[in-house]
Amino acid sequence: MDSLTASTVEWIAMTWFVLAFLTALAAASQDAWVKKWFSGLRAHEMFLVPLVYGLPLTAFSLLFIPVPALDWVFYAGFAASLPLNAVPFILYMKAIRESPLSLTLPYLAFTPVFMIGTGYLFLNELPDKWGIMGIVAVCAGSYVLNMDLKRWSLLGPFRAAFQETGSRIMMIVAFLFSFSSVIGKLAIVHSSVMFFQMSFFAVLGLVLVGTYRVFGKIRVAAFVNHPVKGAVAGALLYCHILCHGFAIAMTKAAYMISVKRLSIVFGVIYGGLFFAEENIFVRLIGTLLMFAGAVLILVRGS
Repeated sequence: MDSLTASTVEWIAMTWFVLAFLTALAAASQDAWVKKWFSGLRAHEMFLVPLVYGLPLTAFSLLFIPVPALDWVFYAGFAASLPLNAVPFILYMKAIRESPLSLTLPYLAFTPVFMIGTGYLFLNELPDKWGIMGIVAVCAGSYVLNMDLKRWSLLGPFRAAFQETGSRIMMIVAFLFSFSSVIGKLAIVHSSVMFFQMSFFAVLGLVLVGTYRVFGKIRVAAFVNHPVKGAVAGALLYCHILCHGFAIAMTKAAYMISVKRLSIVFGVIYGGLFFAEENIFVRLIGTLLMFAGAVLILVRGS
């Protein structure tokens, strides 16, 4: 029985890790795809492209998902999750449109750091010494990230972190995501993974498209000129939200988000391969250091 229990625990740990890894790959691939093919759009139009093309998938999925028993925690979490996802996602697209992926995505590594606070607020969790070490590693990685080998100065990276528009925006995004991830998990616990993920993103897409359309902030041409490319973006979003939901339901939210931040590494690689971003080697070192801090929180933090 003990062997079976240990084996089950190991299987669960491997399953959520693989799902979180796939979430990271899907998220980074979606970012690179949208940046490559839709960067000429407005920030909110870029954000809406995956949602619009993912809407048929989420809506169709709801036809086969039973409605669980719902309580006030679910409804409160659902309502709070709408602005806590919409605002950072729009800022997210603005950041990757205005700045290199390798100088924006790495700052998402601060989400699990912020989640130490939100996790305590909503889940009564606090980091141990290993968690503190992970925080230090993430902060050190953000410093290395902005090193310029041609113009090195001790305070140069520190100043760059505040001078780069995309980096500042992404720090705000990371902070907001630390709330949305925790509250989203609460809603999942009080419903089901599939029901919350599919219903939430279907409603989010409809509300945002309707709102922006009423105020004339989006152009229909932005969504119909490239249907195949848009469909790819929608499929990547669907994979992202599906893997995210199951992974975060199987472990602590901060742990799952730490592994999900592998998207940072994938994003920096995409930046070097497809967007000819400079100084990629140093930025990758900084990115890996930031991710190492997140992994330390995952593996040794309690």
